[in-house]
Amino acid sequence: MAAPTTTSRTMLDIYESGDAALRVVAQSGDAEANWATVHALAGWLATVGVEGIHGAVPTYDSVLVEYDPYLTSARQVRAFILLGMRQLDFVGTTLREPRRFEVPVVYGGSYGPDLESVAEHQGLDVQDVITRHTAKTYVIRCLGAPAGSPMMDGPDFPVPVPRLKDPRLSVPAGAVSVAGRQAVIAPAVAPGGWCVIGQTPLTVLDAAREPLVPYVPGDELRFYRIPPEDFGKYEGQFLEARP
Repeated sequence: MAAPTTTSRTMLDIYESGDAALRVVAQSGDAEANWATVHALAGWLATVGVEGIHGAVPTYDSVLVEYDPYLTSARQVRAFILLGMRQLDFVGTTLREPRRFEVPVVYGGSYGPDLESVAEHQGLDVQDVITRHTAKTYVIRCLGAPAGSPMMDGPDFPVPVPRLKDPRLSVPAGAVSVAGRQAVIAPAVAPGGWCVIGQTPLTVLDAAREPLVPYVPGDELRFYRIPPEDFGKYEGQFLEARP
């Protein structure tokens, strides 16, 4: 059951999600404001370190607040959420300065087997798809599955990109994909139903590092095209923020 709460900036709907989490949805009519609100709220909850709250996972317009029901209750967690929103109303939802990443991509062929079908569906030629994909600075909105995939708003295509009718059992690490109005990079080998239009040779996920991936929500990312013969020049290099 939703418990709507209005602040000076937005309205929150707070839902119980099982017996150990609350889902908080921001509704302001402004997608950017909603995103900033839930990420600022998640950051505030992590900073204050409330006993019993052990996770706050933000997405595009909601945050899942996980808690230990033996240490606290849904009512108490909801009170902390409202306290956090009052604090954010006072100090604002300014997020930290984003880091910037540049990602080399080989488009098409065996690296991007769905590039031509995406172009056909969009009514564009292949070069136009690549141009549109590389023209944008993407904001990483949240981390998704598998393994901290950077979820981003998609390129400026005319219409949403449909998912594959038959998902692949294995998509390679570094696959650069699009679906709907979203874009993503696959940090690790995994099944996938998104359209793969290219692949980066950079290593995105490193199990020996902490954190496993180098970016966080709010960071910015740009793609640029490289020829297939240059793929090997980048292999073994890690994705790093630009100085």
